[in-house]
Amino acid sequence: MASVLDDGDKLRVLPILGKGSVQNLIDILRLKNIDMGFVTSDALEFAKTEYNIPDIPKRVRYITRLFHNDIHIVARQEIRSLQDLQGKKIFAERSIGLPAARIIFRRMGIQADIDSQTDPDGGLQKLLGGERDAWIASVSKGAPVIKNIKNEAGKFHLLEIPYAKPLQDIYLPSSFTSEEYPNLVAKDTKVYALAVPTVLMVYNWPPESERYRRVARFVDALFGKIGQLQQPPRHPKWKDTGISINVAGLERFKPAQDWLDKTQPGTTQQGPTAATAEEFRSFLVQKNGGENVSQQDTAKAYNDFLRWRAGQK
Repeated sequence: MASVLDDGDKLRVLPILGKGSVQNLIDILRLKNIDMGFVTSDALEFAKTEYNIPDIPKRVRYITRLFHNDIHIVARQEIRSLQDLQGKKIFAERSIGLPAARIIFRRMGIQADIDSQTDPDGGLQKLLGGERDAWIASVSKGAPVIKNIKNEAGKFHLLEIPYAKPLQDIYLPSSFTSEEYPNLVAKDTKVYALAVPTVLMVYNWPPESERYRRVARFVDALFGKIGQLQQPPRHPKWKDTGISINVAGLERFKPAQDWLDKTQPGTTQQGPTAATAEEFRSFLVQKNGGENVSQQDTAKAYNDFLRWRAGQK
Protein backbone atom coordinates (compact mmCIF):
# COMPACT_ATOMS: atom_id res chain seq x y z
CA MET A 1 0.00 0.00 0.00
CA ALA A 2 2.71 2.46 0.96
CA SER A 3 4.66 1.95 -2.28
CA VAL A 4 1.57 2.55 -4.45
CA LEU A 5 -0.48 5.08 -2.46
CA ASP A 6 2.12 7.23 -0.70
CA ASP A 7 2.75 10.26 -2.92
CA GLY A 8 4.90 12.09 -0.38
CA ASP A 9 2.69 15.20 -0.60
CA LYS A 10 -1.06 14.75 -0.11
CA LEU A 11 -0.85 11.30 1.46
CA ARG A 12 1.72 9.60 3.66
CA VAL A 13 1.29 5.90 4.47
CA LEU A 14 3.36 4.67 7.41
CA PRO A 15 3.12 0.90 7.99
CA ILE A 16 3.45 -0.40 11.55
CA LEU A 17 4.19 -4.02 12.33
CA GLY A 18 1.25 -5.28 14.41
CA LYS A 19 0.86 -8.19 16.80
CA GLY A 20 -1.99 -10.04 15.16
CA SER A 21 -5.61 -9.28 14.32
CA VAL A 22 -6.95 -9.08 17.87
CA GLN A 23 -4.23 -6.68 18.99
CA ASN A 24 -4.73 -4.66 15.80
CA LEU A 25 -8.41 -4.29 16.70
CA ILE A 26 -7.57 -3.22 20.24
CA ASP A 27 -4.99 -0.74 18.91
CA ILE A 28 -7.60 0.80 16.59
CA LEU A 29 -9.93 1.22 19.57
CA ARG A 30 -7.38 2.54 22.07
CA LEU A 31 -4.24 3.99 20.44
CA LYS A 32 -4.53 7.57 19.23
CA ASN A 33 -1.74 7.27 16.65
CA ILE A 34 -3.33 4.36 14.74
CA ASP A 35 -5.63 5.19 11.82
CA MET A 36 -6.35 1.75 10.36
CA GLY A 37 -5.56 -1.92 10.89
CA PHE A 38 -5.94 -5.36 9.32
CA VAL A 39 -8.43 -7.46 11.31
CA THR A 40 -9.70 -10.98 10.59
CA SER A 41 -13.44 -11.51 10.97
CA ASP A 42 -13.05 -13.96 13.86
CA ALA A 43 -11.04 -11.42 15.87
CA LEU A 44 -14.24 -9.42 16.47
CA GLU A 45 -15.96 -12.31 18.25
CA PHE A 46 -12.77 -13.21 20.11
CA ALA A 47 -12.30 -9.68 21.46
CA LYS A 48 -15.92 -9.59 22.59
CA THR A 49 -15.96 -12.99 24.30
CA GLU A 50 -12.39 -13.20 25.64
CA TYR A 51 -11.74 -9.56 26.54
CA ASN A 52 -15.31 -8.45 27.16
CA ILE A 53 -14.96 -5.42 24.88
CA PRO A 54 -18.46 -3.99 24.37
CA ASP A 55 -20.14 -2.35 21.36
CA ILE A 56 -17.33 -3.08 18.88
CA PRO A 57 -19.58 -2.68 15.77
CA LYS A 58 -20.52 0.81 16.99
CA ARG A 59 -16.92 1.85 17.64
CA VAL A 60 -15.33 0.79 14.36
CA ARG A 61 -16.06 0.97 10.65
CA TYR A 62 -14.67 -1.09 7.79
CA ILE A 63 -13.21 0.22 4.56
CA THR A 64 -13.00 -2.94 2.48
CA ARG A 65 -12.67 -6.69 2.50
CA LEU A 66 -9.15 -7.82 1.62
CA PHE A 67 -7.58 -11.27 1.39
CA HIS A 68 -8.28 -14.53 3.24
CA ASN A 69 -6.21 -16.36 5.83
CA ASP A 70 -6.39 -20.15 5.81
CA ILE A 71 -6.79 -22.05 9.07
CA HIS A 72 -3.99 -24.62 9.31
CA ILE A 73 -4.04 -27.37 11.94
CA VAL A 74 -0.83 -29.37 11.86
CA ALA A 75 -1.44 -32.51 13.91
CA ARG A 76 0.21 -35.77 14.84
CA GLN A 77 -0.61 -38.52 12.35
CA GLU A 78 -2.77 -40.44 14.83
CA ILE A 79 -5.12 -37.42 15.13
CA ARG A 80 -7.54 -38.16 12.29
CA SER A 81 -10.41 -35.73 12.94
CA LEU A 82 -11.16 -32.47 14.71
CA GLN A 83 -13.06 -34.39 17.39
CA ASP A 84 -9.91 -36.39 18.13
CA LEU A 85 -8.47 -33.21 19.65
CA GLN A 86 -10.91 -33.48 22.58
CA GLY A 87 -8.78 -33.30 25.73
CA LYS A 88 -5.53 -33.03 23.75
CA LYS A 89 -2.69 -30.51 24.14
CA ILE A 90 -2.67 -27.84 21.44
CA PHE A 91 -0.54 -24.80 20.72
CA ALA A 92 -2.21 -21.73 19.17
CA GLU A 93 0.01 -18.66 19.19
CA ARG A 94 -1.90 -15.61 20.37
CA SER A 95 -1.26 -13.42 17.33
CA ILE A 96 -1.93 -15.94 14.55
CA GLY A 97 -3.86 -18.92 15.90
CA LEU A 98 -5.67 -18.37 19.17
CA PRO A 99 -8.85 -16.61 17.90
CA ALA A 100 -9.57 -19.35 15.37
CA ALA A 101 -8.78 -22.10 17.90
CA ARG A 102 -11.07 -20.67 20.59
CA ILE A 103 -14.00 -20.00 18.25
CA ILE A 104 -13.83 -23.25 16.28
CA PHE A 105 -13.40 -25.43 19.34
CA ARG A 106 -16.09 -23.65 21.34
CA ARG A 107 -18.64 -23.77 18.55
CA MET A 108 -17.86 -27.42 17.79
CA GLY A 109 -18.09 -28.43 21.45
CA ILE A 110 -14.46 -29.55 21.74
CA GLN A 111 -12.58 -28.99 24.98
CA ALA A 112 -8.80 -29.05 24.67
CA ASP A 113 -5.75 -27.79 26.55
CA ILE A 114 -4.79 -24.76 24.44
CA ASP A 115 -1.37 -23.21 25.08
CA SER A 116 -0.79 -19.69 23.70
CA GLN A 117 2.03 -18.42 25.89
CA THR A 118 5.15 -18.93 23.76
CA ASP A 119 6.34 -17.70 20.39
CA PRO A 120 5.04 -19.40 17.22
CA ASP A 121 8.30 -21.18 16.40
CA GLY A 122 8.56 -22.40 19.99
CA GLY A 123 5.01 -23.73 19.87
CA LEU A 124 5.66 -25.52 16.61
CA GLN A 125 8.79 -27.06 18.08
CA LYS A 126 6.71 -28.38 20.98
CA LEU A 127 4.54 -30.21 18.46
CA LEU A 128 7.52 -31.53 16.51
CA GLY A 129 9.19 -32.56 19.76
CA GLY A 130 6.18 -34.55 20.91
CA GLU A 131 5.02 -32.17 23.68
CA ARG A 132 1.84 -31.14 21.84
CA ASP A 133 -0.73 -32.96 19.72
CA ALA A 134 -1.48 -30.14 17.28
CA TRP A 135 -0.45 -26.62 16.25
CA ILE A 136 -2.92 -24.08 14.83
CA ALA A 137 -2.17 -21.03 12.67
CA SER A 138 -4.37 -18.62 10.71
CA VAL A 139 -2.01 -17.50 7.93
CA SER A 140 -1.83 -17.19 4.17
CA LYS A 141 -1.67 -20.44 2.25
CA GLY A 142 1.91 -21.44 1.52
CA ALA A 143 3.34 -19.85 4.68
CA PRO A 144 7.06 -20.78 4.88
CA VAL A 145 6.83 -21.78 8.55
CA ILE A 146 4.43 -24.58 7.50
CA LYS A 147 5.93 -25.46 4.11
CA ASN A 148 9.34 -25.90 5.72
CA ILE A 149 8.25 -28.41 8.37
CA LYS A 150 10.54 -31.42 7.98
CA ASN A 151 8.29 -34.47 7.95
CA GLU A 152 10.32 -37.24 6.33
CA ALA A 153 8.97 -39.84 8.76
CA GLY A 154 5.36 -38.82 8.09
CA LYS A 155 4.57 -38.15 11.75
CA PHE A 156 2.47 -35.06 11.01
CA HIS A 157 -0.25 -33.93 8.62
CA LEU A 158 -2.69 -31.09 7.96
CA LEU A 159 -5.96 -31.91 9.69
CA GLU A 160 -9.33 -31.54 7.97
CA ILE A 161 -11.64 -28.89 9.46
CA PRO A 162 -15.31 -29.49 8.59
CA TYR A 163 -17.33 -26.64 7.16
CA ALA A 164 -20.00 -27.28 9.77
CA LYS A 165 -23.10 -25.16 10.25
CA PRO A 166 -21.91 -23.57 13.56
CA LEU A 167 -18.92 -22.09 11.69
CA GLN A 168 -20.54 -20.84 8.52
CA ASP A 169 -21.33 -17.28 9.64
CA ILE A 170 -17.61 -16.47 10.01
CA TYR A 171 -15.60 -18.90 7.91
CA LEU A 172 -15.46 -19.97 4.27
CA PRO A 173 -14.50 -23.38 2.87
CA SER A 174 -10.89 -23.84 1.78
CA SER A 175 -8.53 -26.71 0.98
CA PHE A 176 -4.88 -27.68 0.84
CA THR A 177 -3.33 -29.85 -1.88
CA SER A 178 -0.27 -32.05 -2.02
CA GLU A 179 1.24 -29.60 -4.52
CA GLU A 180 0.93 -26.79 -1.98
CA TYR A 181 2.13 -28.82 1.00
CA PRO A 182 3.94 -31.96 -0.19
CA ASN A 183 5.36 -32.36 3.31
CA LEU A 184 1.94 -32.54 5.02
CA VAL A 185 -0.63 -33.68 2.44
CA ALA A 186 -0.52 -37.13 0.80
CA LYS A 187 0.24 -37.12 -2.92
CA ASP A 188 -2.72 -36.44 -5.25
CA THR A 189 -5.05 -35.76 -2.31
CA LYS A 190 -6.76 -32.72 -0.86
CA VAL A 191 -7.39 -31.65 2.75
CA TYR A 192 -10.52 -29.55 3.31
CA ALA A 193 -10.26 -26.69 5.79
CA LEU A 194 -11.52 -23.16 6.51
CA ALA A 195 -10.56 -19.63 5.55
CA VAL A 196 -11.29 -16.36 7.34
CA PRO A 197 -11.63 -12.96 5.61
CA THR A 198 -9.38 -10.05 6.54
CA VAL A 199 -10.91 -6.57 6.76
CA LEU A 200 -9.29 -3.14 6.63
CA MET A 201 -10.81 -1.43 9.66
CA VAL A 202 -10.85 2.11 11.00
CA TYR A 203 -12.03 3.81 14.19
CA ASN A 204 -15.44 5.48 13.95
CA TRP A 205 -14.10 9.01 13.86
CA PRO A 206 -16.51 11.99 13.98
CA PRO A 207 -17.09 13.32 10.42
CA GLU A 208 -15.79 16.79 11.33
CA SER A 209 -12.48 15.50 12.71
CA GLU A 210 -9.11 15.68 10.96
CA ARG A 211 -8.64 11.92 11.47
CA TYR A 212 -11.86 11.29 9.52
CA ARG A 213 -10.70 13.52 6.65
CA ARG A 214 -7.26 11.88 6.68
CA VAL A 215 -8.68 8.38 6.26
CA ALA A 216 -11.08 9.67 3.59
CA ARG A 217 -8.06 10.79 1.55
CA PHE A 218 -6.57 7.32 1.96
CA VAL A 219 -9.81 5.70 0.77
CA ASP A 220 -9.83 7.81 -2.40
CA ALA A 221 -6.27 6.75 -3.15
CA LEU A 222 -6.80 3.06 -2.31
CA PHE A 223 -10.02 2.60 -4.28
CA GLY A 224 -8.73 4.65 -7.20
CA LYS A 225 -5.55 2.56 -7.48
CA ILE A 226 -6.84 -0.88 -6.50
CA GLY A 227 -6.18 -2.07 -10.06
CA GLN A 228 -2.48 -1.24 -9.69
CA LEU A 229 -2.28 -3.23 -6.47
CA GLN A 230 -3.82 -6.25 -8.22
CA GLN A 231 -1.17 -6.34 -10.96
CA PRO A 232 2.29 -7.97 -10.86
CA PRO A 233 4.66 -7.66 -9.11
CA ARG A 234 2.25 -7.02 -6.22
CA HIS A 235 1.25 -9.90 -3.97
CA PRO A 236 -1.27 -12.29 -5.61
CA LYS A 237 -3.51 -11.96 -2.55
CA TRP A 238 -4.57 -8.52 -3.79
CA LYS A 239 -6.62 -10.30 -6.46
CA ASP A 240 -8.88 -11.60 -3.67
CA THR A 241 -9.87 -8.05 -2.75
CA GLY A 242 -13.38 -6.95 -3.68
CA ILE A 243 -13.87 -3.36 -2.59
CA SER A 244 -17.66 -3.43 -2.97
CA ILE A 245 -18.24 -6.62 -0.95
CA ASN A 246 -20.18 -5.98 2.26
CA VAL A 247 -19.10 -7.24 5.68
CA ALA A 248 -21.98 -8.66 7.71
CA GLY A 249 -22.52 -7.04 11.11
CA LEU A 250 -20.40 -3.97 10.40
CA GLU A 251 -21.02 -0.57 8.82
CA ARG A 252 -18.75 0.71 6.06
CA PHE A 253 -16.75 3.90 6.60
CA LYS A 254 -18.94 6.55 4.97
CA PRO A 255 -16.36 8.03 2.55
CA ALA A 256 -15.74 4.49 1.29
CA GLN A 257 -19.47 3.94 0.76
CA ASP A 258 -19.76 7.35 -0.91
CA TRP A 259 -16.93 6.42 -3.30
CA LEU A 260 -18.68 3.16 -4.21
CA ASP A 261 -22.03 4.90 -4.67
CA LYS A 262 -20.45 7.14 -7.31
CA THR A 263 -19.16 4.22 -9.35
CA GLN A 264 -21.14 1.87 -11.56
CA PRO A 265 -21.62 -1.46 -9.75
CA GLY A 266 -20.65 -3.45 -12.80
CA THR A 267 -17.24 -1.81 -13.00
CA THR A 268 -16.19 -2.38 -9.40
CA GLN A 269 -13.30 -4.82 -9.32
CA GLN A 270 -13.93 -7.94 -7.28
CA GLY A 271 -11.72 -10.98 -6.94
CA PRO A 272 -13.74 -14.14 -7.73
CA THR A 273 -12.71 -15.75 -4.43
CA ALA A 274 -13.61 -12.76 -2.29
CA ALA A 275 -17.08 -13.96 -1.38
CA THR A 276 -18.52 -13.33 2.05
CA ALA A 277 -19.28 -16.15 4.43
CA GLU A 278 -22.87 -14.95 4.74
CA GLU A 279 -23.38 -14.93 0.96
CA PHE A 280 -22.08 -18.46 0.62
CA ARG A 281 -23.99 -19.70 3.66
CA SER A 282 -27.24 -18.43 2.13
CA PHE A 283 -26.38 -20.13 -1.16
CA LEU A 284 -25.56 -23.38 0.68
CA VAL A 285 -28.86 -23.30 2.56
CA GLN A 286 -30.81 -22.76 -0.65
CA LYS A 287 -28.91 -25.52 -2.45
CA ASN A 288 -28.96 -28.11 0.35
CA GLY A 289 -31.98 -27.22 2.46
CA GLY A 290 -29.89 -25.95 5.36
CA GLU A 291 -28.50 -29.38 6.26
CA ASN A 292 -24.82 -30.07 6.86
CA VAL A 293 -23.06 -31.54 3.83
CA SER A 294 -19.77 -33.35 3.32
CA GLN A 295 -16.55 -31.41 2.78
CA GLN A 296 -16.38 -32.62 -0.83
CA ASP A 297 -19.96 -31.49 -1.51
CA THR A 298 -19.29 -28.19 0.24
CA ALA A 299 -16.22 -27.54 -1.88
CA LYS A 300 -18.21 -28.33 -5.02
CA ALA A 301 -21.02 -26.06 -3.84
CA TYR A 302 -18.49 -23.26 -3.26
CA ASN A 303 -17.22 -23.61 -6.84
CA ASP A 304 -20.84 -23.53 -8.04
CA PHE A 305 -21.37 -20.45 -5.92
CA LEU A 306 -18.38 -18.65 -7.45
CA ARG A 307 -19.68 -19.41 -10.95
CA TRP A 308 -23.13 -18.19 -9.91
CA ARG A 309 -21.67 -14.91 -8.59
CA ALA A 310 -19.73 -14.42 -11.83
CA GLY A 311 -22.96 -14.94 -13.77
CA GLN A 312 -24.80 -12.44 -11.56
CA LYS A 313 -22.15 -9.81 -12.29
